[in-house]
Amino acid sequence: MTGKGLPKRQRLMGVWLLLSGISLLGGAIFAAWLDAQLDLSGIARAALWLGSFSGGMTIFLVGLLLERMLFTPLRHLQAQLARWVANPDAQDENTPEGWLKGLGPDLRRLSQSWRADRSRLATAHAEGARSASRIRQELETLLQVLETPLLLCDRHRRVMLFNQAAENFFAGNTGLGLGKRLDALLPTATLANAMAQLPDDGSPREMLAPSDQRWLKVVIRRVPGSERETLVTCSDATTTWNNEMGVRAELNHLLPPLRQHSASLSSAADALRQIPPSETSLELRARLEQVVHDESQALNKHVAEIGSLLDDLQYHGERLRPIWSNDFWQSLDERLDPAHRLITPIGVPAWFKGDAPALIELFDSLVDHLRCHLPSSGFEGEITLNPKRAYVDLIWQGSPVPEGELTIWREHPLTTLPLSPSVADILRQHATDIWSVADADKRHARLRLPLPTIAQTQAPRELAPPRPEFHDFGIAQLPAPDEALASRALRCLDIVAFDTETTGLELRRGDTVISLGACRIVNGRLLANDAFDHFVDPKRAIPAASTVIHGITDADVAGAAPLETVLGLFRDYIGEAVLLAHNAAFDMLAISNRGVDFTMPVLDTLLISKALDEALDGHDLDTLAKRYDLHFPPGTRHTALGDARVTAELWLALLPRLEARGIDTLEELLVLQANAFDKEDASAP
Repeated sequence: MTGKGLPKRQRLMGVWLLLSGISLLGGAIFAAWLDAQLDLSGIARAALWLGSFSGGMTIFLVGLLLERMLFTPLRHLQAQLARWVANPDAQDENTPEGWLKGLGPDLRRLSQSWRADRSRLATAHAEGARSASRIRQELETLLQVLETPLLLCDRHRRVMLFNQAAENFFAGNTGLGLGKRLDALLPTATLANAMAQLPDDGSPREMLAPSDQRWLKVVIRRVPGSERETLVTCSDATTTWNNEMGVRAELNHLLPPLRQHSASLSSAADALRQIPPSETSLELRARLEQVVHDESQALNKHVAEIGSLLDDLQYHGERLRPIWSNDFWQSLDERLDPAHRLITPIGVPAWFKGDAPALIELFDSLVDHLRCHLPSSGFEGEITLNPKRAYVDLIWQGSPVPEGELTIWREHPLTTLPLSPSVADILRQHATDIWSVADADKRHARLRLPLPTIAQTQAPRELAPPRPEFHDFGIAQLPAPDEALASRALRCLDIVAFDTETTGLELRRGDTVISLGACRIVNGRLLANDAFDHFVDPKRAIPAASTVIHGITDADVAGAAPLETVLGLFRDYIGEAVLLAHNAAFDMLAISNRGVDFTMPVLDTLLISKALDEALDGHDLDTLAKRYDLHFPPGTRHTALGDARVTAELWLALLPRLEARGIDTLEELLVLQANAFDKEDASAP
């Protein structure tokens, strides 16, 4: 053994065969010379030649014995120990062999004791942290249901928590992510200055900040008793400003002339009362009556305008929110009869505007009140659009509901709503009414409720399930951003693992990227849903031989963004992180010299694995995944994002082995990685 561990198998075999060959050749030369000198024959001559070859044969046989009985079992033992260090729960695939066979029971006992200790430790940890876990789960649940976008930043303005509402609010903004600076999300010096001057008692500060095409109202406050963490909440101020400059501004503009007309009417009325009836006063009275008439007309006009504006305010009321028709029918169906499906949506789904809880209660009350007129077998629900209204229709086979029944129902109180409003109050809130009509086929009837429509036509995007990595309070313990990156602990690194798929392997001869995928590791943890995955237009045909490997066809990349655009988005995604790849030389060559600078440090799991296990064969991704019990989900091998995620898991498996050897900082790892680089083994084109 050497200071670096076992020599490579090829070197041992080379030395062994060389020594055997030299011994055999030397023995043959010696036997030939001695045979010529002594002129032996018979048994003596045979003994001479056999004795001369005995040294080489002994070396060959001893080497073969050592390889089978010692060196091969040692390599298997080394691989098993590496597997245990990376994953203590991995199965014992390599049972000790040869002269190490006697270690089998001891190793099994060691493995069982190790697992038993881990189990006891996990049990003790779970019992001691049960209360904290319950509070954490309640906090996470609360954060997910909050409709207010919320972020929590550490003293260096790095995001250490955000909720689902914040992710939806900043959808498409690459500045949002755990560990990223708030400056990337809200790049304004005013916000940074205000955060630096926040009082420690939790008093809020409000300001406006631009973000994309919106103005945001940002409320910030220091978390009392913390290490200067800051709570940030955001809301879209653009709508409020438009409202202030729109309907409300017009109302404010109408108030002065309304007051003027009212004062003129009062003055004219007082003057009319004071004029005695006489012939001389007839002309004055006529003029005053004309003034009263004119002012009354003007007043009526302004009152009508104010009424129209108030209707607009009601039309755009804050409680009237966009509703997707399919969601509405499903919610109403669950309210009417949770055990059976009573409503079948038909037609084209659409958006309309309303107070969803109030409308659900309204239809529930309607069906209950008109049970004798409506069928029990079920309804059809349809949305019919016109330029200003969306008709919400409940359809059944039968006759229309009498208007008298609807009149009685309009006065019915909805006791399940706050303040128990009547049906008429809810209809008034929506500036609408409801009626029943017969269909043209004379066999069906419907209840029709007109509601405000909105311009949006696309279906609501499917929300991802709540993610476990919406927060990472350990981010607050990371070194300050301005500290030397070289001295950063490996577990404190913000790492982006990435991989590329290309049209071929000859990047210097025209092959280029067709897919780029990446994922993020923060504080030693792989974030499950924080991913970057983009196809790239190669501006050339993809060879069939390459498609066989990665499965990407010309149709897949048709209409995709060019490489320069995708690399710009990728650079924004990286932020201040360190890059990680397997055989990074190839992937870095694929994205370099394309107009986007990637000057951050780059880690290579291929070189790290070679540095740790120089004597072991096989450092490709498939071999290492098998060695460390990592798995590719079906269909993800040779996809950019799939390979990037396995590379990230491989890094987390190698990390404890690096720490066990005292490699704790980025600087130390880069030195180790550089020493492992072998130009003869480099597979980069």
